Amino acid sequence: MLRLAGARLLDDSDYPAVRAALAADPVGSCMVSARVEVAGLDPWRLGGELWGADGRTARSGALHGLCFSGPNMIPLRGNAAALRSFADRALRRQRTCSSLVGPSEQVLGLWDELVAEWGPAREVRHDQPLMALDRLPAVPVDREVRPVRPDELDRYLPAAIAMFVEEVGVDPRAGDGGASYRARVAELIAGGRAFARFENGEVVFKAEIGALSETVGQIQGVWVHPDRRGHGLGSAGTAAVSTRLIRGMGRVASLYVNSFNSPALAAYRKIGFRQVGRYATVLF
Repeated sequence: MLRLAGARLLDDSDYPAVRAALAADPVGSCMVSARVEVAGLDPWRLGGELWGADGRTARSGALHGLCFSGPNMIPLRGNAAALRSFADRALRRQRTCSSLVGPSEQVLGLWDELVAEWGPAREVRHDQPLMALDRLPAVPVDREVRPVRPDELDRYLPAAIAMFVEEVGVDPRAGDGGASYRARVAELIAGGRAFARFENGEVVFKAEIGALSETVGQIQGVWVHPDRRGHGLGSAGTAAVSTRLIRGMGRVASLYVNSFNSPALAAYRKIGFRQVGRYATVLF
């Protein structure tokens, strides 16, 4: 019999159940899996809290609701009752996350519970196809795309900022003058997870591997210089990063994209990505 009560903070005793829940959807859960695999469930090391809806079958011990609460809130699974319990827990404190992101059913269901207190949102992106590629790309790769070196941070950063403003609609330098965003980009570069094509010292294509779990790498921040769009740099560059993930790192390549971005969708499908789910994002 299923018991549903309030959401609770998960701890190390829940680790096997958490790993089983994440493994059930490795592409959809990549952002959370990447954290849990490295840090476990301790909030200080995890960079946030992992909540479980306290609904379990007495025999299986399986988690029926799972939500990460940190810089972003990521509800990964849960029915209406579980999402309501996550909302109840979230509303006990001041909002600190910059977005809700994850599987569309859970994100939009949780937002319905939160909107009265946390709304209005700056933007709600209801339909973001989640795509995956587990074989080498069907298009030629751009062999000029390579990992960015640490000494190239200052040349790479303007392109990263331009991408962020274009995609998210806010300047990542707001608030602290860009110190935290610069540190995040520097971390990606140091980890060999930022890629670019440079021409005359300027970035004309960029992309990053934002989350990297044991089985999946999530590509983010794909951007082509406005003067070079329409010439195939995005497809060939994304194919290069995907090849690095698949052949070089032994991972499935994944990404998600707004459904209204028809050119990007067409490019990803041409590369060989197929849709495996649907995300949604609520931006604050």
